[in-house]
Amino acid sequence: MSSTRSSTRRLTVAQALVAFLARQYTERDGHRHRLISATWGIFGHGNVAGLGQALLESGSTGLPGEAPPGPSMPYIQGRNEQSMVHAAVGYARQSRRLSAHAVTTSVGPGATNLVTGAALATINRLPVLLLPGDVFATRPADPVLQQLEVPYAGDVSVNDTLRPVSRYFDRVTRPEALIPAALQAMRVLADPAETGAVTLALPQDVQAEAYDWPEDFFAERVWQVHRPRPDRDALDAARRALTAARRPLIVAGGGVHHSEAEEALRSFADATGIPVASTQAGKGSLPHDHPCDVGGIGHTGTATADELARTADLVIGVGTRWSDFTTASSTLFQNPAVRFLNLNITSFDTHKMAGLSLVADARAALEELAGALGSRFRVEPAYECEYADDKERWEYRVDAAYEAEDPDTRPTQPQVLGALDTLVTGDDIVINAAGSLPGDLHKLWRTRSSDQYHVEYGYSCMGYEIPAAIGVGMAAPGRPVWALVGDGTYLMNPTEIVTAVQENVPIKVVILQNHGYASIGGLSESVGAERFGTAYRYRAPDRTYTGAPLPVDLAANAASLGMRVIRAKTVRDLHEALAEARAADVPTCVYVETETADTVSGAPPAQAWWDVPVAETATRPSAVKAREEYDRQVAARRRHL
Repeated sequence: MSSTRSSTRRLTVAQALVAFLARQYTERDGHRHRLISATWGIFGHGNVAGLGQALLESGSTGLPGEAPPGPSMPYIQGRNEQSMVHAAVGYARQSRRLSAHAVTTSVGPGATNLVTGAALATINRLPVLLLPGDVFATRPADPVLQQLEVPYAGDVSVNDTLRPVSRYFDRVTRPEALIPAALQAMRVLADPAETGAVTLALPQDVQAEAYDWPEDFFAERVWQVHRPRPDRDALDAARRALTAARRPLIVAGGGVHHSEAEEALRSFADATGIPVASTQAGKGSLPHDHPCDVGGIGHTGTATADELARTADLVIGVGTRWSDFTTASSTLFQNPAVRFLNLNITSFDTHKMAGLSLVADARAALEELAGALGSRFRVEPAYECEYADDKERWEYRVDAAYEAEDPDTRPTQPQVLGALDTLVTGDDIVINAAGSLPGDLHKLWRTRSSDQYHVEYGYSCMGYEIPAAIGVGMAAPGRPVWALVGDGTYLMNPTEIVTAVQENVPIKVVILQNHGYASIGGLSESVGAERFGTAYRYRAPDRTYTGAPLPVDLAANAASLGMRVIRAKTVRDLHEALAEARAADVPTCVYVETETADTVSGAPPAQAWWDVPVAETATRPSAVKAREEYDRQVAARRRHL
């Protein structure tokens, strides 16, 4: 009997889960990281007596029966469940997917608020552990508060909305079921080919139920993050394809950053002279001043990269999932002989674009391919001169967009980026996700370090920036972290400013006030919808939103949430305000109203198309004209088979 007692520990399910999570690690290249380094939480009746109580004990005196206390689980208080997931995702991305956060919520609206953040995490292949409360497993009363009743299925709850946006989902309806569920959750979180949102739904009665847990469940466990090497035959096929190419182009995606493959890519580009374009997630794979870096690609890309894409005979995708913004809705790669070679850790992504498949870790694949090529391949000097000259011409366009002839005028959006460009170093991290800013940043921003550019464009989720900046700040303490937001994005999700103030994470939030949805306004105009419903204005006598701008003071709002606020009215003011914010050791906001960009100081227009279907029949002339342009553009689409 005494032997049995010593090999088990009696804890609640929630206490056992917290103790288990505190002992999970990842290891890559000999470096170990805490897999779940903290837990965000908002408590309600679905988790307060379970995970809330367990986190309290873990963070103060250790869990029951532990002497001395085991590893603690830091707790972070959030304000909005979606925002907590965004913060966790920002932390995971900055941590190269080797460390993550958990998020616990109550049952009901707290749980369903996780769905948007979970979709963002899974689409971007970034790990986050979701621990929503759930309705009673024992069903002592039916229904209970916040329970969704489904007449045809008694085992469905609102948490089932998380199934399609989770890479792994389980509902722990008995204590002993936690053991396999927790192990599977860690496996998926730590696997770079599988990772994303992982959900363990925890009925509130089960969370508080005690069980005799085997001590081995709490043993320190290390999840090895391997670097799979490519298959020999696939590598040889890739070598042959590359040596036959005359106009190759590399497209660097987020996988380059996730696998810390930047130096391998730099070495490969140096040795071969192949130009490197980047997706939104891959920007910064090479610094902007590297001779082979040609900037962003696709609808929001540079003219240099997009012209190279149109004539490329071999396109080498490294860690990219080939979204429609990257391919310009399948209109970009126009060389009749073009082929694709895809280096990716997931087989699913390597087979896109009918590409040659090289399934491997990005760093390992680049190293192996470089070794297979040896010194036998380099692009022609004329090709290098061609893209170098084009890149130089593009830089003049960037300078023109950044420059303000009169520093005492209100800045345009590109001039805001230009002001920031003069200030930052490789230490700074710039975060954005939605609106017109991603396009301007992808085309214009001069990335100085591998992790400076943090634009979430897999889900392009308004409201991501501020909470993500908090997560990044926690993962990279001491570095200046900038959240760039338009007024539309700010109004979606400003509440986590309170968390930044509470935790004293000195993020710098730049609010660009342009009185509406600028990005969608421009898109609306281009497709014949005449900017309908995109301006933040009073209703005019004709009931349209074309009256005076709304008297909304976002700076005052940020200040009311505890943030230090600096207002900038002119370009000159802006330079001073940004410098002051960068030096601040408390959360600081720079607020600036921007002018509509003109042909001199505005960002260059899109260099490639993006498919947004236009009404096929319409009476308004703007829509009729837009449809004619749409039909012209769509004719260039091709399927790569």
